[in-house]
Amino acid sequence: MTTNNTRLFKKSLLAVTITLASSQAMAAGFQLNAQSATGIGRAFAGDAVIADNASVMARNPAAMALFDKTELSLGFESITSMIEVKDATYRSLSAPTGADASYDDVGDTSIAPNIHLIVPVNDKFAWGVNAYSNFGTKTEFSDDYVAKEYGGLTDIMSINFGLSGSYRLDDQWSFGAGLDLIYGQGTMKRGGTPVLGGTTNLIDIDEADGWGVGFNVGTVYELDENNRFGLSYRYSPEITAKDDKGQEITLPLPDMAEFSGYHKIEDTKFAVHYSVQWIGWGAFDKIDFKNVNLVGNPSLPYTEKAYEWQDGWHYAIGGTYYLNDTWTLRTGYMYDTSAQDELTSISVPDSDRQWFSAGFTYHIDTASNVDFGFTYLLGDDVKVNETSVPGASVSGTTHADAILLGLQYSRSF
Repeated sequence: MTTNNTRLFKKSLLAVTITLASSQAMAAGFQLNAQSATGIGRAFAGDAVIADNASVMARNPAAMALFDKTELSLGFESITSMIEVKDATYRSLSAPTGADASYDDVGDTSIAPNIHLIVPVNDKFAWGVNAYSNFGTKTEFSDDYVAKEYGGLTDIMSINFGLSGSYRLDDQWSFGAGLDLIYGQGTMKRGGTPVLGGTTNLIDIDEADGWGVGFNVGTVYELDENNRFGLSYRYSPEITAKDDKGQEITLPLPDMAEFSGYHKIEDTKFAVHYSVQWIGWGAFDKIDFKNVNLVGNPSLPYTEKAYEWQDGWHYAIGGTYYLNDTWTLRTGYMYDTSAQDELTSISVPDSDRQWFSAGFTYHIDTASNVDFGFTYLLGDDVKVNETSVPGASVSGTTHADAILLGLQYSRSF
């Protein structure tokens, strides 16, 4: 392989791997929150402290101390992304004057199940286990898409297995900590160009998977029975994903911190709650490759500076109305800032986003209930000009919206 072709491959692989990272992590590039249907119904406002079911342990392990009975929650969320590439032009050696690269529907639907169990040991200690998905999405361009180097297929999922414990210090303070074992799997395919020996695959990584270990800590302060605050921090690991051909990609995932508040207005049926969350995408500065093969090419270890990403922020506010013993109604709004800054992508559109959410709880009896949540996520138009592959470029405008639906069953024992 010539020096120019090797450089072309490296830069193309970098672009693909950035796509993997922002698709999988979605914590800012295209955020996925899939821990609970109740959270979806209030735009996750106050989710680190409300503690209306066991799913709260995914946001703050200290909140497990707020339960005096064994709590079980299980459900699923569907995430449907609606991604459009508008007014796009592709230029290459074969299309120097430009070809239409617009695309109507790049998005798809992903399903993210979850289960959470909290077990109080006594009035001081509680432990819990859970499994849920922090990350998961799919974007796919057709095989005949003109800008194959920048389109292709990205299909990502992850599962977080957690074990947590909490300790109640007194009537006001509780503390918690947890260990996270994260499994990730991804498929990435990008079209090639004639300069690469006639190959039609610039990259073809199929079901690469790997594991990482993280942790989370948190605290809850209860002012009184109607007012409380929660603070949590989550450390996210690097995950090295490897496919059957031995190709490896190591990706740093972002740390997160969240502050939440919950306030039930005295002598009313209404409560207000809010959250501010920080996502440390600013630390995402490099990608490591190992044993990458292309058309018989030997191992190609490689590290290069990635996109200049920025930290992300979420600002959420919501309300809950306790209508009666059977129905609880909720709504919420979130403003979610983009992780990408000046460098953008058609395969993973990113922008500031607004979340409009609503949901309800139906109480079957005093020990069990069903939750439903709905969110419409509205993105902005973003100008894109990708030139990471020498001899080929694509420019245009991207727009990404999404619909999140959640259904969940919870029970006390």
